Amino acid sequence: MDGTLKVEDDDIMALLDLVGHNMRWDHDNEARVALWRTQRWLAPLAQLNSRIRSRRNVAHHYDLDDRLFDLFLDPARQYSCAYFDDPSRELAEAQIAKMAHIAAKLRLEAGQHVLDIGCGWGGLALFLNRVAGVRVTGITLSQEQLQVARARAEASGQADAVTFELVDYRDVPGSFDRIVSVGMFEHVGKPNYRAFFDRIRALLTPEGVALVHSIARADGPGTTDPWTAKYIFPGGYAPALSEIMPHIEQAWLWTTDIEILRLHYGYTLRKWYDACKANRDAIVSAYDERFYRMWMFYLAAAASAFFHDGHMNAQIQLTRRRDTLPLTRNYIEEAEWRYRQMGAA
Repeated sequence: MDGTLKVEDDDIMALLDLVGHNMRWDHDNEARVALWRTQRWLAPLAQLNSRIRSRRNVAHHYDLDDRLFDLFLDPARQYSCAYFDDPSRELAEAQIAKMAHIAAKLRLEAGQHVLDIGCGWGGLALFLNRVAGVRVTGITLSQEQLQVARARAEASGQADAVTFELVDYRDVPGSFDRIVSVGMFEHVGKPNYRAFFDRIRALLTPEGVALVHSIARADGPGTTDPWTAKYIFPGGYAPALSEIMPHIEQAWLWTTDIEILRLHYGYTLRKWYDACKANRDAIVSAYDERFYRMWMFYLAAAASAFFHDGHMNAQIQLTRRRDTLPLTRNYIEEAEWRYRQMGAA
């Protein structure tokens, strides 16, 4: 970050790719096995995310200059894992595919009310309304995201059906036919997992469906590395499924589907990295050289975590009742392709 280490062609991605490969999470990698799961005992101390602390943590990252995110995200501003049939697919197309995939798993019907927990800049909420005719309430703790989301809803003529609020998930009133949360669970904090899933159950109608999309770990419980915790995502943590599932069980929720996306976020991060590299001058102008080096290190290190470490994405579908959804998963594929075509149009 300080510029005292020079990387040839300024390609920190290539360096971290090399380091990551040599330290890859693999049972036959003796170096990695020897270091596996160090520092785990410190993890809970960094994840006591109260309402005040949660809002401060969100502001640290998501209230950055709005121009920054326009330089590398897709037009829908999806700041989460895209969904690739092919790694060469354009980012915008892969993000539409991700939103269609999620929408299909929610089994939407026109007129339903959807809660989007951690709505970002509103892209998913607006998409769900366009393709399925549902009402959506999106919630965020970022003032910057809130302003952009509301402006986008007004500009697209969807403000009557898609609304956005600055509120903590613990304080949302009412009930909802569907609940979706994409890329937010990483900020909940392990001490709050039970409260999170209890709240989902309380907010869902008896026939409701929820979908939680989160970064997760294949290598078991761990901790957020100190650099990321300090500079990028304070209070953030990507959990193992073994840390999530007990709280779902204790909340009396049915886990009706789990899908693991292994390499998708790695490909997403590489596209973000390439876009930021192409827009280097604009990022330096908005911030400075040190910020640019920090941001590129973050994207490159995150990509390495998905290509070489134990990181992955998990989509967990939940219901209150065992008979809410069809007996097979055929309904997902049937709806997904329809939503993809509508999204592309």
